[in-house]
Amino acid sequence: MEAVEQLTYLLMLKLEDEWLILRRTMAGECWPTPSEPYGWGSLTWRQGDDLVAHFSEVLAHRSRHGAGTMLDGVFAGAQNHIHDAGLLRRLVCDLFDAATWSAHGTVVLGGAYDVLLERAMNDVRSGAGQYFTPRPLIDAIVEVIQPELTDTVADPACGTGGFLIGVHEYLIQHQLDRATSDERARYYRAQRFRGYELVPRTAQLVTANLLLHGMAFAEEPALIAVGDALAQPPDRQASLVLAHPPFGRHAAVPVGPFSTARHDAYTRADFVTGSIDKQVNFLQHVMSLTATPGRAAVVIPDNILFATGAAETVRRHLLEQFDVHTVLRLPAGIFHSGGIRANVVFFDRPSHRTDDRPRTAKVWVYDLRSGRQFAPGNDPLLRSDLDDFVSVYLPGRPRTDRVETDLFRCFDVQDVLDQDQARLDLTWTTEPTGVGQLALPEEIAREVAHDLRLALEEFEELAAELHGETG
Repeated sequence: MEAVEQLTYLLMLKLEDEWLILRRTMAGECWPTPSEPYGWGSLTWRQGDDLVAHFSEVLAHRSRHGAGTMLDGVFAGAQNHIHDAGLLRRLVCDLFDAATWSAHGTVVLGGAYDVLLERAMNDVRSGAGQYFTPRPLIDAIVEVIQPELTDTVADPACGTGGFLIGVHEYLIQHQLDRATSDERARYYRAQRFRGYELVPRTAQLVTANLLLHGMAFAEEPALIAVGDALAQPPDRQASLVLAHPPFGRHAAVPVGPFSTARHDAYTRADFVTGSIDKQVNFLQHVMSLTATPGRAAVVIPDNILFATGAAETVRRHLLEQFDVHTVLRLPAGIFHSGGIRANVVFFDRPSHRTDDRPRTAKVWVYDLRSGRQFAPGNDPLLRSDLDDFVSVYLPGRPRTDRVETDLFRCFDVQDVLDQDQARLDLTWTTEPTGVGQLALPEEIAREVAHDLRLALEEFEELAAELHGETG
């Protein structure tokens, strides 16, 4: 990943120089333009230790003097890790300076950068790389959601920007191609996309990715907010929320009667219930982030569909206050953490109404799981594997037109709410439900270990509180 970061800095410096030359040429200014002291031209004539030192100075300057633009977001916290002068000279002169990169256009640049990021993420066996969302899954989700030019789009755990870019590319293919010039101009001026990313280094990459896909201009305000999305209620809602929060059970928002000062910093009045489970909290955050009216699709692990306690409370609220219309059961093997099984939960936030009936009427479940196995390296999920799901979903048509198939079944919401725990791990196959769906025994053992560590943290916090009271 470090290599991708360094290449990103060089590429963006070169593109910034090309964009500046283009603007000055169009404005009738003389060309070539003088070299900017911390721009691309200041690197091309240097070599040896002087080049290495100056590249470090350029990145330090750009990191310190940001003003909140998209380009500033790429260089936030940037540092030089290329200390081989010969390698840096070859990259500057032989690779980047030898071509006019902006001439390739956003389709080529964005596509190439996507490939670069995917390979880098797939080489990571911990952290975000474990759960890198396959592009075929993103494309299928976006296709059935059918974004509109007027949508405001948010991803509270955007990673490298797959969902945001997927929506943008869908709109180019299905909306912008027949939009008027005024509609196109309004679309690009509106800044309707918003992403949130916890890891600063990943935020740099997603910002560069959005720029290379033509989703914003370098000098425009940043579209990516860096920080913990769970720390506070959203400052704005979105009509379309797509998210694949990072899996894991570590408490992101410690809550409860015996919590420490961290509780006060993360108080969320908009949450239905307190929980030490990050997945439960992310689902609640997506619910808060979705506007009225609005729609959402979120990838969650199996346990959120059947766990008791806070997870059950949130499920019941989701079914009663939102229209949870579709669940896509995903097979194991599509993420690099092999045993993890997950689901895509699709729901709408309808306008308020006066009666007290659940907003959900029918829950449709598509089983892409039974008898299916994938492996990201050898047998990856393909877009064609999701063709049947997209077909039976009936995007753009009333859900009352849906028809049950061997893989697609409908459940009445009252039957779901009346059953013990209001479980959403609904199945009609011989595959056992519940914890057994988490696949391999070692994966179950890791889940149990996570739960035990969470319980230990609760006991330690309780003991600290009691000790403080009696001390």
